[in-house]
Amino acid sequence: MPADTALRAGWALTSRDSGPKSGYRYRPQFFAEIWKPGEPSRVFPIACKGNHSGLSTSHAQLASASAHAEAVHIGAWDETPCLVFSTELPLDGPLTVHALEAKGDGGWLDAPARVLDHTLEDENVYPGIQPSAESDKPVEPVPGYHVKPDLYAWFQHALARTAAAGLTAFAGDGRATAPYLTKRQGQRHFTGLTHAATDSVQDARHRFLGIDFVGTDHVFRLNRKRVETFSGVAEDLFRHLAEGRVEQYRREVYTRRSTWPRDTWASRWNGPISVHPDGSVLAMRLLRQ
Repeated sequence: MPADTALRAGWALTSRDSGPKSGYRYRPQFFAEIWKPGEPSRVFPIACKGNHSGLSTSHAQLASASAHAEAVHIGAWDETPCLVFSTELPLDGPLTVHALEAKGDGGWLDAPARVLDHTLEDENVYPGIQPSAESDKPVEPVPGYHVKPDLYAWFQHALARTAAAGLTAFAGDGRATAPYLTKRQGQRHFTGLTHAATDSVQDARHRFLGIDFVGTDHVFRLNRKRVETFSGVAEDLFRHLAEGRVEQYRREVYTRRSTWPRDTWASRWNGPISVHPDGSVLAMRLLRQ
C-alpha cells in the first residue's frame, strides 16, 4: 500500500497537514505487509526509482533510494528489513529491474489487538527515530518515522484500512473508500464533488476466468490506438469491503490466496489480464474501430 497514505494517519508529512511537522522529505513509496489472520504481521518499507539511462544511473538510484527506505523504523533501531528497486526503461532493449534487500530482525507487529472493522482515527506521533543508546548518555533522535511498540496496534490498523481503501478506490467506489481513510489521509477527496473528467465510478462488471468482478473502466490512447482498461475486485470480496467487513474480507482472501487463476489472457474479453491474490484484477484490450 502507498506509504504516504499510511504514514499520514500518524505524522504531518507536509505543511498542509495538521500535527507536529516532521520536516523530513525522505520516505518509502510503499509498505508491504505480510499477514495471516490472527497472527503477528511483518512490514517491509519499499523504495522504487527508474531511469532511461543505464547501469551506472541505477547504481546511484539504489544508493539514494536507501535514504527513503531507511526513513521508517519499525521496532528496534536499525533492524527493519526493506527493499529498494531501480528499473531501467531503455528506448530499445529489455526492461531491467535491479533489487537490493536490507535484512533485519525487525518489522514485526504484534497479533492484531484491534478490530479492523472499526474506524481509524488520526494520531499525532512526534517525529524522529530514536537510536539505541550505547552508553548512559541520552541519544538525540534522528529525522524519520519510528513505529515503537506502543504504536504497533495502531499502525497495523492503519495499514489494514489503507489497503482496503486502495482496493475500493481501484474499483472506482469513492463512497466505499471514504470510511477507510482519516481526515488527514484525504477522506474529503472521496466525499466531496469531483470533476467528471477525473472521477471514476464503480459502475462496470465483467466475468473473467469464471469469476465475477465489479469495478470501473477507462478509455485512453496508447501509441495512437484506443485502449480500454477495467480495474476491479471480485464481487463477493468487494461487497465485504463496501459494507465495512475488513476482518471477513481478510479471512476469505487469505483462504483463497493460492486459488486465483494465473492465466494472462481472457478470451471473451480479448485482451491481457492480471488477477492478484488480494482479489483485484486489471484487464486491457484494444477497442475496435
